[in-house]
Amino acid sequence: MTTAALAPSENTIEWCRKLIRHQSVSMTPNLALIDEVKAFLDGLGYDTLVVRDPTDTKANLYATIGPNVAGGVILSGHSDVVPTEGQNWASDPYEIDIRDEKLYGRGSCDMKGFLACLLAKAETFKNANLRVPIHLAFTYDEEVGCLGVPSLVEAINNLPHKPAMCIVGEPTEMKVITQHKGKFSARAHFTGRSGHSSLPREGVNAVEFAAELVVFLRKLGRECRENGPHDDEFEPNHTTFHTGVIKGGTQLNIIPQNCFVDFEFRNLPNDDREALKAKIYDYIENTLEPEMREIYDDVGIEVEVISDMPGLATGDDEEVTKLVMALTGANTTGKVSFGTEAGAFSALGDIPTVVCGPGNIEQAHKPDEFIELDQLGRCEVFLDKLLGVLTR
Repeated sequence: MTTAALAPSENTIEWCRKLIRHQSVSMTPNLALIDEVKAFLDGLGYDTLVVRDPTDTKANLYATIGPNVAGGVILSGHSDVVPTEGQNWASDPYEIDIRDEKLYGRGSCDMKGFLACLLAKAETFKNANLRVPIHLAFTYDEEVGCLGVPSLVEAINNLPHKPAMCIVGEPTEMKVITQHKGKFSARAHFTGRSGHSSLPREGVNAVEFAAELVVFLRKLGRECRENGPHDDEFEPNHTTFHTGVIKGGTQLNIIPQNCFVDFEFRNLPNDDREALKAKIYDYIENTLEPEMREIYDDVGIEVEVISDMPGLATGDDEEVTKLVMALTGANTTGKVSFGTEAGAFSALGDIPTVVCGPGNIEQAHKPDEFIELDQLGRCEVFLDKLLGVLTR
């Protein structure tokens, strides 16, 4: 039997329009979006907290409504989107276009659709007789490694009252996700010594040593694939390693002095990420660098961590899991390979967290990104049910 489609409110559609018009691409300022949302919530009487980045060009927003007590739920999403350059869109990516029961626009699925639902319900939350608070969280730079959320979680940890749980509204088609992989990404800068390519022993070839790291990372990935741990509810079912960028050298007859390697691993939540990092650092410090420095001691390798976000592993027996399952009518929970900010709330804030939001991740980051109107409608129903649980 086909379930009848649920139309979203005009309020949600209008907030989708407002949010998508903000070209809040990761690593660019998002303050215009944050300022608009803050002004709206301030006007409703929410207590708002802005947590800015060190450059003072980006910010997280944390807004609370309800009694000033411990407990309640965080409803969280990121404000940034991926770029549209090089993508062929049928419509303006920063203006909503509704056709065939779908709402098109950059971030419509990932994840301004969810934020729009929250803002459309903000006045309803305010007028409810809440017994515990509702907290709305809007973060920055999630798409480039969850860079904004740690400072927000730190600020929450310093508040006098701690939330009881968190729901991150990444697109899951309103399914309940309790586990996802963690991610560690870094840039290794190899500094060698230049010289003429006909005299290789007179220099230190940064590209060649960088290549050895790439091969080592590939071997680690093969070991994880073959030896595990494995979890068949993930695809792929093991921890993965990936090298995405290599930049080095100037021309063929010059020994390259510099090379940069960007790499990552995405670990199962039950895989020891500290042990994985230790293997990489041990190989760099005790194998590659000593060989690089056989002749010259002013060469070496520096590793810059880009992101280091834990995975999510929330139990089915946690209160947040039971609650969200009851609200969605789900009989089971799921696991996904992509990362979210849920791991930060859980690991850094010790706040039990699940992922549940409208839209399908398959539509994210693509040209003509869309979210089905039915998904927005179902998210509104979910929020109404949640409100019913949180009122007296």
